[in-house]
Amino acid sequence: MKKSIIALSLVLFASSSWAAGALTHATDSTVENAQAGADTAKEKLHQAEHRGSELKTKAQNKVENGGNTTGDKIQEGSQKAWNKTKETTEKGWDSTKEASKKGWDKTKEGASDLKKKVTE
Repeated sequence: MKKSIIALSLVLFASSSWAAGALTHATDSTVENAQAGADTAKEKLHQAEHRGSELKTKAQNKVENGGNTTGDKIQEGSQKAWNKTKETTEKGWDSTKEASKKGWDKTKEGASDLKKKVTE
């Protein structure tokens, strides 16, 4: 009787531990997907903002002096290049931030595993 109670207790404990691990994994992947979606939305927003500012500059140049001068074209081209630089830099920063967070999480996980091994 005691052996069957102990065996049942171990099975219940193991299943709850497994479920907690599966839940954590599902939560982590859900968070990663949400962050990727947020990064994409942020990127699209910034592209739209930059396109709007480019069109505004183009319209102002057109009103002021016809929009066909070399200076106008240079201004519009440099603004487009600057906006592209900002978008690329932001993408790089987001990737760096995400990679460092993953690395930090792995480090904490490794430290936790090591702590468990030492205490057992």
